Amino acid sequence: MARQIRQSQRLRDVRYDVRGPILVEAERLEAQGHRILKLNIGNPAPFGFDAPSAILHNVVENISTSQGYSDARGIMSARTAVAQYYQTRGLKSVDVGDILIGNGVSELITMVLQAFVDIGNEILVPAPDYPLWTGAVSLAGGIPVHYRCDESNGWNPDLADIESKITPNTHALVLINPNNPTGAVYSEDIVRGFVDIARRHDLVLMSDEIYEKILFDDAVHHHTATFAGDDVLCLTFSGLSKAYRVCGYRSGWVAVTGPQHVASDFLEGLRLLANMRMCANVPAQHAIQTALGGYQSIDELIVPGGRFYEQSMTAWRLLNEIPGVSCVKPQGALYCFPRLDPEMYPIVDDQQFVIDLLHAEKILVTHGTGFNWFDPDHFRLVTLPDVATLTEAIGRISRYLAHIRV
Repeated sequence: MARQIRQSQRLRDVRYDVRGPILVEAERLEAQGHRILKLNIGNPAPFGFDAPSAILHNVVENISTSQGYSDARGIMSARTAVAQYYQTRGLKSVDVGDILIGNGVSELITMVLQAFVDIGNEILVPAPDYPLWTGAVSLAGGIPVHYRCDESNGWNPDLADIESKITPNTHALVLINPNNPTGAVYSEDIVRGFVDIARRHDLVLMSDEIYEKILFDDAVHHHTATFAGDDVLCLTFSGLSKAYRVCGYRSGWVAVTGPQHVASDFLEGLRLLANMRMCANVPAQHAIQTALGGYQSIDELIVPGGRFYEQSMTAWRLLNEIPGVSCVKPQGALYCFPRLDPEMYPIVDDQQFVIDLLHAEKILVTHGTGFNWFDPDHFRLVTLPDVATLTEAIGRISRYLAHIRV
C-alpha cells in the first residue's frame, strides 16, 4: 500500500477561514450554476473600485526596466517614498535603510515572524484578529495568545487583559489599527497604552496599519511608532492594497524603528529571508512612489457621499435594524462585525451557520471564530458592494435570520 503523503505537522494549528471550507463550498455552488455574492474578502476590484490611473500608468511605463531582480530590500524610489511618508508624519528619524518592501503585508508578516519567533515563544494577538497573524505565529512555531477587544467599549483593546496575559515567555505584542474585522480605530491613549506595556515588559511591537487611510467621521489614526520612540522596537506594516485599490499588485512594506542596535541579529535574519525570496514584485514596487506622493483619491471615498463611507454606514444601520443583531459603528476599514444575540440565535457552530446562510441565500460571509473570536456569535460582512447591493444582501441575511430565530 502506498505511503500517505501528509501535510507538515507545523500546519496542524494553522487556519485561514476567510478562504477555508466556506469558500470551497461557495465555489462548489458556483460550479453548479449558482450566483454567489462574496462578502468574505476585502477585495475592492470586483466591486468596481479601480486603482488611480497615475499608478497604472507608472507601472506600465516601468515594465521594460522591471525584468530583472531588484535589491532584496526593494527599489530605492519605493523605499525612499515610504521613508519620506513616515517622516512627514512625525517619524523624522526613519531612513531608507529602515524600510523593507514585500509582496503585500501578508508576506512581510510571515517573514518577520519566521525571523523572530522560536519554538514555544508567546506572541500577544488581538481577538478578534486578522487570522493571518494567528496562523503565521503558529506556523513559525510560536504560541498565539489572544487578548480581548471589548465590544461594549467600541471594540477597544482591554489593556488590563493584555498585561494579565504576559508571561516570561511573551516576546511581542501585535496591534491591528484600524482593526480588521471590527472597524475600530484606536485613540492616542490606547496606542500609548500599548507602547507603555511593551516598554515595561521589554516586548517588540508589531503594528498592522494597512487600513490607516480608511477612516470615517472624526476618527484619527495614530502611528504606533510615533510613541514608541528610540527605546521600544516597533515594526510598522502597511501597503497599497486597500487605500489605493491594488490588492493584486501585492505591494507592501514594513518600517523598523526604535533601538535597532539591540535587534541586529533579528534584522540580519529578516534580511536573510528577504534575500532567499530574491525580491518583491518589481513592477508593483514602481507604484509606491506615485501612490504616496500623488493625489490621494481615497479622501473622496471616506467622507459622506463617498462610496466607502456610505456603504459602511448603510451596512451598520441595516444590521442594527435586524431583531437580535447589534453592530458597533465602524470607525474605519471595510467591514462590519455584528453580534447575534445567543438568546435569539443559539448558534453552536458558526461556520455551519455561515454555510447554511450560503445555501439559503447565496451570500458568503465569514464566521466570527474564523477571526479567533471566543464565541460563535459574530460574523464579518465586507462593505464593498454598492449601497443597493448591500441593502439587498442584508435583507436576505435578515430573511434567513427570521427563519432560524427562536
